[in-house]
Parts: sequence; structure tokens; C-alpha cells
Amino acid sequence: MRVLGIDPGIANTGYGLVEAENGKLSAISFGSIRTDSKDTKDLRLDRLYRKMMNIIEELSPDVVVLESLFFSTNRKSASAVGEARGVIILACSHSGVPFFEYAPLEVKMTVAGNGNAGKEQVKYMVEHLLGITESQISLHATDALAMAICYIHRSRLRSLSGKDG
Repeated sequence: MRVLGIDPGIANTGYGLVEAENGKLSAISFGSIRTDSKDTKDLRLDRLYRKMMNIIEELSPDVVVLESLFFSTNRKSASAVGEARGVIILACSHSGVPFFEYAPLEVKMTVAGNGNAGKEQVKYMVEHLLGITESQISLHATDALAMAICYIHRSRLRSLSGKDG
């Protein structure tokens, strides 16, 4: 199973492909897509869409997992993340790859055992679970890898319980 996790954002979108084979998890590829704040919103979203299409084509995931929209007090930020999620979902649709969503709390609980875990704690656990030794991995990429790990873990639980959904 190849799962592409995505931490959406207009300025910085993290991505990470995790492969699960014979009970072992491996980080195949990870990184960030950055857009320039000096560009217009339409150019930034277009760049994100095109990069996401290229990543999906290159990495050939079985499924894409996105962080669900988290509403905070910053409406402008939430709106921009929502727009980024929209173009990512469109890229999934155009690529024929199904997508799923998880709330940040559920991902943190699955990966770190604590729904209130901080970004550094999630980063530490992701690096540990995947055997990543690169200290330069971004928090956006580790959040994306955490999304993929959560999906794989939840899939295993569904399979053990005999549930399909």
C-alpha cells in the first residue's frame, strides 16, 4: 500500500509518501511545495495544483490523505487553507486517486498517542516510526507523513476488525 499524506497550505504544502509492505513502514519521498507570497492567489493555487499533479503522477499513490479543515480564529488563514485543499482534491480527482481526510487530533493521537501533541513531538514520532535520520525534514513534511501513517494504521485496524469503512 502506498499512501500520500498531504498537509495543505497556500504558502507551504507538505507531502509524504509512505509505503506499507509486510508490516513495515517506509518513507519513500517527502518534501514541501512552496508558493511565493508576492504572487497573486490564482498563480499560487495554479502552482500548487500543477506540482500536486506532478507528485501524484510521479509517486503513484494508492490513496491520498489530507488534513481536514481546522477552523481557528484566523479566518483568512482558514480560507487560504480551504482553497489549497480544493486544488489538491481537484488534482486527486483528475488523477483518479481516491482521497480521505483525518482531523489533526486523530492524527496526533494515532502517531504520538496524544491528541494535544505538539509539532515537535509528532515530528519525533514520525522520524522514529519511519527511521528517518534527516534532521532537516520540515514540520509540514512530517505532518504529511503522519497523515499517511494514520491512514495505514486505521486501515490495519479496519482489516483486523473485519470492517470495510
